[in-house]
Amino acid sequence: MLIVEDEVKIASLLKDALNDYFHKVFIAKDAQEGLKRFKTNKPDIVITDIMMPITDGLEMTILIKEIDELTPIIVLSAHSDKEKLLKAIDIGINKYFIKPFDPDEVLEHINKIAPTLNKRRKVKLKDGFVFDNNSTTLYKDGVLISLTKREKEFFYLLLKHQNEVVEASTIKETIWEEEVNDERLRTFIKRLRLKTSRDLIQNASGQGYLISPSNI
Repeated sequence: MLIVEDEVKIASLLKDALNDYFHKVFIAKDAQEGLKRFKTNKPDIVITDIMMPITDGLEMTILIKEIDELTPIIVLSAHSDKEKLLKAIDIGINKYFIKPFDPDEVLEHINKIAPTLNKRRKVKLKDGFVFDNNSTTLYKDGVLISLTKREKEFFYLLLKHQNEVVEASTIKETIWEEEVNDERLRTFIKRLRLKTSRDLIQNASGQGYLISPSNI
């Protein structure tokens, strides 16, 4: 989940309301940061304000839809601006809420579209592995594989970028709070391969790691 909102109180209110329903909730203070967060974290849903500094939420929505047209986007606005509402509908937003809004109504709408999201959350991998993005669990031929919290976050990150190489720097910044070196990352990958499969995680020499689309 990604919340793009320049009003700190509203962003915090939404995060508190939705935190228990998503693996992670990210907050961006403007559209530029929001787009960067989207590219890095690939959230299941985006909630964005329209009126923000530099670039508005609708322009950001257009760019997000070019990356992944299936990502549901919920738009917030302080005014019932007919022109902006029509533009939002035209570019494919999922829902429009007028401020002040009830967070429970936002949650109710998310629950309505949850079945669609769940279809995208279970990912079949090679060698009989399946990863569930919703519960961040890995199965081998239906049997649960025990993963650490960091290993779950690693799989979640790679599968959000399943058509791309995830740079080593992005992996380290995402799954470790402290600064780590390349050797520690390589050791982490080696242990994870021993626990799962040698071929499940692929190296992109000098760049990072990926789960190849051919494995899906």
